[in-house]
Amino acid sequence: MVTAVVGANWGDEGKGKITDMLSSSADIIVRFQGGANAGHTIVNDYGKFALHTLPSGVFCQNTTCVIGNGVALNIPVMVKEIESIVSRGVPTPKILVSDRAQIVMPYHVLFDEYEEERLGKASFGSTKSGIAPFYSDKFAKIGYQVSELFDDALLVEKVKRTCEQKNVLLEHLYHKPLLVEEELLETLRSYREMVSPYVCDTSVYLHQAIADGKEILLEGQLGTLKDPDHGIYPMVTSSSTLAGYGAIGAGIPPYEIKRVVTVVKAYSSAVGAGAFVSEILDEDAAEELRKRGGSSGEYGATTGRPRRMGWFDCVATRYGCRLQGTTEVAFTVLDALGYLDEIPICVGYEADGKEISDFPVTHILEKAKPIIKTLPGWKSDISGIYEYEKLPENCRRYVEYIEQEIGYPITMVSNGPKRSDIIYRSK
Repeated sequence: MVTAVVGANWGDEGKGKITDMLSSSADIIVRFQGGANAGHTIVNDYGKFALHTLPSGVFCQNTTCVIGNGVALNIPVMVKEIESIVSRGVPTPKILVSDRAQIVMPYHVLFDEYEEERLGKASFGSTKSGIAPFYSDKFAKIGYQVSELFDDALLVEKVKRTCEQKNVLLEHLYHKPLLVEEELLETLRSYREMVSPYVCDTSVYLHQAIADGKEILLEGQLGTLKDPDHGIYPMVTSSSTLAGYGAIGAGIPPYEIKRVVTVVKAYSSAVGAGAFVSEILDEDAAEELRKRGGSSGEYGATTGRPRRMGWFDCVATRYGCRLQGTTEVAFTVLDALGYLDEIPICVGYEADGKEISDFPVTHILEKAKPIIKTLPGWKSDISGIYEYEKLPENCRRYVEYIEQEIGYPITMVSNGPKRSDIIYRSK
């Protein structure tokens, strides 16, 4: 069976932990989109890790980890990550890289930096990992597929064309140093050596795995609200964050995805610019929640930037779950709220004098104000509890109220950073 693990909101929902947890019963874990611009923080018996390219299943010896064709593959970052986890005692993972995956080039990172610099105050808050320039080249059909690394004559020809095109922008728009053909060709040849042990036709591999009845996890990056079609455009990422794209980014039929576990955090957080209706505007209150959230506070796993903090948003989450095709919800970081006397929840929006219950398009979203309802807090530490019925009554009331508001079953509740900090709910 194929299960997709995806996010309902802005990302940072805790997908890495849920994937890491579910991977213990999986045979294969597939990263199907995105690149090293966002990270998954994982705490397990080996320690604490922030993964940026590798699937979260690399810590399970029984699994094969696949980097699918939909991924923006930064080859040196991938190799460095493998070396970094192995150096900390993790057994060398079995990794396969799609021969159809495309490569993040050093100039993609530079163009990302240059464009943010050029835009100044109008910048997108990019992580400067080269993702937007990478996907621009991919869809302009001028990117480099992994398979092309093994045809030297093709590389020589493409490098010449790349330098001709990119150097026009570097000289006349950004006023930066130009690309050198020989240096770019040498970079590509070094990438060939790095990635060669991992490359295969992963779509064929997954086709056979499905036929053999293997358990497959598809791991998404970010969440619904960062999807380029359905998110808070233009403050979005550059590849689809939806479970439906998992079929494309992994190279499997869409009907094979039978289960969609959508990860939802017990409050809201976001990195970068963009509409954020339930944002906590009191910085002291935001910082208090930021310090208590996540495995080491709410700071970006890739950038270290403090995340913007907000209360739980029923409108955004209901929308996010619907777009993902959610079959069940994993509810994370509930333990962070145990200090509050009352817990605000955004139950609707108000814009242009109208109450809104469905997530609107961006230009309306930017004018929206939150409609807040408060529930009583439980004022206690819920870590170490493993049975739902043993949670404080007000804690269960909070979970059940949100489940009712979003309309999707919450089957897992996370109350700590470790793999074992999970409560299963029977439905």
